[in-house]
Amino acid sequence: MENVQRIDEHYMSIAIEEAEMAAAVGEIPVGGLVVLNGKIISRGGNSSIRDNDPTGHAEVICLRKACRAIGNYRIPGATLYVTLEPCVMCVGSMIQARIERLVYGAVEPKTGAIESSFRMMDENCHNHRFEIRSGVLAESCKLLMTDFFASKR
Repeated sequence: MENVQRIDEHYMSIAIEEAEMAAAVGEIPVGGLVVLNGKIISRGGNSSIRDNDPTGHAEVICLRKACRAIGNYRIPGATLYVTLEPCVMCVGSMIQARIERLVYGAVEPKTGAIESSFRMMDENCHNHRFEIRSGVLAESCKLLMTDFFASKR
């Protein structure tokens, strides 16, 4: 278990770097990456503002890139790391992509769809389920958001 924790923290630190890059260009600081067979196959950050795209969430960006990288719209065995609890749209995308695991940092009390506002994976109606681990480097991930929004006020 300690080895899994160390690995998750390593990859989350890379997701944090992606979030910092998003913040540097004025995006809400959310970053992520997809790991398959021990290799990063995609990474990215929010791009909704820059691209005028409401689907430009880090999770969707990473899933799109990962699917293109392997040539399939499904990525079984993959782990998605993201700095913030995903929204309903992003959880739906993860179900469709058939990821194996989701690892995220900070909770998102307003729109989080895993444990906060919605609990999508508690529903038995989905045709796919994935493992969930929350709270990885949560304080660092939360600080990204609070610092970003404090700078906007």
